[in-house]
Amino acid sequence: MADAHKDYPAKGRVILHLDMNAFYCSVHEAEEPEKYKGKPTAVAGSVELRKGIIVTCSYAARGKGIKTGMTVRQAMRICPDLIIIQPDFDLYRKFSRGFMSIARQFTPLVEPISIDECYMDITGSKIFGSPLEIAKTLQQRIAEEWMLPCSIGVAPNKLLAKMASDMKKPNGLTVLRLRDVQAVLWDKPCDVLHGIGKKTADKLERLRIRTIGQLAAADEELLIRQFGTYGSWMKSAAHGIDHSEVRADREQSKSIGHTTTLPYDVTVREDAHRILLNLADQTARRLRRQKLMASTVQITVRKPDMTTITRSSTLRVPTHSTDVVYHQACRLFDEHWPAGDPARLLGVTLQNLTAEEETAVQLDLFDYKEQPRKEALTKTMDVLRDKFGENAVLTAGMLGDDPSALIRNKKLRGTSLQKDEI
Repeated sequence: MADAHKDYPAKGRVILHLDMNAFYCSVHEAEEPEKYKGKPTAVAGSVELRKGIIVTCSYAARGKGIKTGMTVRQAMRICPDLIIIQPDFDLYRKFSRGFMSIARQFTPLVEPISIDECYMDITGSKIFGSPLEIAKTLQQRIAEEWMLPCSIGVAPNKLLAKMASDMKKPNGLTVLRLRDVQAVLWDKPCDVLHGIGKKTADKLERLRIRTIGQLAAADEELLIRQFGTYGSWMKSAAHGIDHSEVRADREQSKSIGHTTTLPYDVTVREDAHRILLNLADQTARRLRRQKLMASTVQITVRKPDMTTITRSSTLRVPTHSTDVVYHQACRLFDEHWPAGDPARLLGVTLQNLTAEEETAVQLDLFDYKEQPRKEALTKTMDVLRDKFGENAVLTAGMLGDDPSALIRNKKLRGTSLQKDEI
């Protein structure tokens, strides 16, 4: 692993992984330094003590023992002076667009991964200096223009660039070459390797493969028998090999999703359906606004203990209909979530997106006469919301039989997390 004062070899690809540090908290600190600079802060989906969950926290808070996933009550018990901030995703997207625009000034090959990170292929960017000079300039400009800290990994591929950026935070700058892999990574546990989760690591452990070095030396046929083609990928990754390209078109093909951390644990299936209707409504509306169609519907469900599942379904034909998205989301929820289990977070994500004008939509044989009327109604509702706000039109299904559901509905709409929109 190279020190920052050494340069990167000129041969081969040069990939940067740009990762913003404690992004949400850093954004609030940059926006209102007099309130938050240097103080222990945390962003929570709800500031209510019993139900609120810490989404992220500042490094000052981490130094006092605060961690993502804690309840607000737990965090306040550890750090009584912790400042809890409600999320502001319009603000986060503004800052995200800001640092991404700086990245694109060095190369057109920028692949956003989430609201706070991206890959950059700077192989052809020698006009701006050496790889380390480019990385240092990036850090400096983002700090000066947006007041945000970031860590950057420099490597010959995306896998090693991602792992390098994780090695030093905040404000880290790390080079990880192929020749460094054995010395730097091989003595580490398998789940340190990006792309290997705890369940896979546990399965590797049962095969007596405990370190990345042992994974690199493992029999490939054994890995393929146990894990399929993923086993072959793991062995290559353990050697630091990754041929995936930085895809500049990722922003156009990204998913669209909403998740919401609920102000109360939901155990009643009808309540969950009502929340899924809100989420389906918001995701489908964003889809229509961007003139896109989706072929896959995915749901996310999280328990109070932070256990999370995702389940998806591919549609017969692409859609941007709230009704279709909602019914698919409910079907997935009913099939995969045991009745009566509490849910702390719910989410709906639309994937495999295509442009409306490029998508052939097959009319339903039994419903084709109704479709123009439904499309006209949807357009009218969209126009009303554009003019009067999101709560201008609510369907009966969002309200249910309980009069207080309207109040809860507005709260849930207000806490929706819009992480996927950049």
